[in-house]
Amino acid sequence: MTVITNVEDLRVLARKRVPRMFYDYADSGSWTESTYRANESDFQRIKLRQRVAVNMENRSTAVKMVGIEMAMPVAIAPVGLTGMQHADGEILAAQAAEACGIRFTLSTMSICSIEDVAAHTKKPFWFQLYVMRDREFIERLIDRAKAAGCDALVLTLDLQILGQRHKDLKNGLSAPPKPTIANLINMAMKPRWCLGMLGTRRRQFGNIVGHVKGVENMGSLSEWTARQFDPRLNWGDVEWIKKRWGGKLILKGIQDVEDARLAVDSGADALIVSNHGGRQLDGAQSSIEALPAIVAEVGDRIEVHMDGGIRSGQDVLKAWALGARGTYVGRAMAYGLGAMGKEGVVKALELIRNELDLTMAFCGHTRLETVDRSILLPGTYPS
Repeated sequence: MTVITNVEDLRVLARKRVPRMFYDYADSGSWTESTYRANESDFQRIKLRQRVAVNMENRSTAVKMVGIEMAMPVAIAPVGLTGMQHADGEILAAQAAEACGIRFTLSTMSICSIEDVAAHTKKPFWFQLYVMRDREFIERLIDRAKAAGCDALVLTLDLQILGQRHKDLKNGLSAPPKPTIANLINMAMKPRWCLGMLGTRRRQFGNIVGHVKGVENMGSLSEWTARQFDPRLNWGDVEWIKKRWGGKLILKGIQDVEDARLAVDSGADALIVSNHGGRQLDGAQSSIEALPAIVAEVGDRIEVHMDGGIRSGQDVLKAWALGARGTYVGRAMAYGLGAMGKEGVVKALELIRNELDLTMAFCGHTRLETVDRSILLPGTYPS
């Protein structure tokens, strides 16, 4: 039996169990992947100050994100095609998040639908929205998220056009995936995955197929999605979506201080410092490097979150110390799901929470509210 001690163990196991085209989809960046790598490696440069002889009893990692009680300052990031990492993946990941006391964010481009996830969970989850040219479809998506009881809307701003991801092109990943001989052989070598997919009816984009006129299968979906991401997205659209939604709004994809100011002006409840996991603009700053300047500029006027490169509880603590009041894990969730299904996602979240708890204690704190950049070694973190 494999002993899982960290998220990297889950990644290695997922790579063995998930077909290459879907594993690579989750574990890749655009072009040279320099930003994808920097998201993770820039965390490693930040060093912690260990403190001793401090009472470590009664520790807690609990916080609030946009006013919602969370067991730790972590939510599951929206990841498209999660249901292709493991059968019924979005449902299982949402159930894992619920069990661990945090929020799951469902992607517009999910395999399981909003209604599927709501029917199989007891607590609210968040919904992530992409802006499409078909505004009526967007209105219906927002209304469906309301009806499902979602208690926050995460609006992604950095996918007006798609970044080029070389691995996806080489693997023939499209909607629907191209059934090349190489892909079919690779899938046949993943019997656990195949059995799971044979046992579920959820193999299409559940939020779209059957909900858009003329899109009744994966073939017609390909044509529709190719022309739907809207390059005209602007701050006026954000205002319209906020009004239509009426609830807590989180803006995802902020990397620049000027855009952070505009996010504040939009009236959003929080922003996420994010470069889309290094999947859009290669050569951009890592999220953790971009974070401090944005916190300094707007952190007193809007709740600042971040994603990109979080692989451990230590990363969560470092981001918190630099001003992030929430973080998101996408790949860590996908690795756990691909490796072991729901159990793997729970394991990933438990590992992260335990690492956060222990590292906070080693740095001399029992509550996150007292943690600031003084736990970091000067000269090792971005400012």
